[in-house]
Amino acid sequence: MRIMGLDVGSKTVGVAVSDPLGWTAQGIEIIRINEAEGVFGIERVAELVKEYKVTEFVVGLPKNMNNTIGPRAEASMAYGKLLEEAFGLPIHYQDERLTTVQAERMLVEQANTSRAKRKKVIDKVAAVMILQNYLDKK
Repeated sequence: MRIMGLDVGSKTVGVAVSDPLGWTAQGIEIIRINEAEGVFGIERVAELVKEYKVTEFVVGLPKNMNNTIGPRAEASMAYGKLLEEAFGLPIHYQDERLTTVQAERMLVEQANTSRAKRKKVIDKVAAVMILQNYLDKK
């Protein structure tokens, strides 16, 4: 029984999963998508769901700073609906305001990661932060 955390963007989806006990989040990968062409990587998500025996999803919800829902949050909720239709598993939304900023700051300060390398892993790190925040809240 694991929970999958997703950081949904217009070009990539960062993926993290919990440990079997639901205490910690680990980054798995970044799935390339193309929102404009309707390519959402659901097939790869299905492979990961099976591999990790996922029982529920946590999707990052990028609310505006004034707590309203904007276009990116609507896109994340639409992705959540795709997941619900494809897998029939519970979907939870986790406020992800500033997680990408936090992830980037962490990569710069702690790992001294170059800009090019940060770009390759930032969505996965953000997915870990989204899922870990959810697990901590739970």
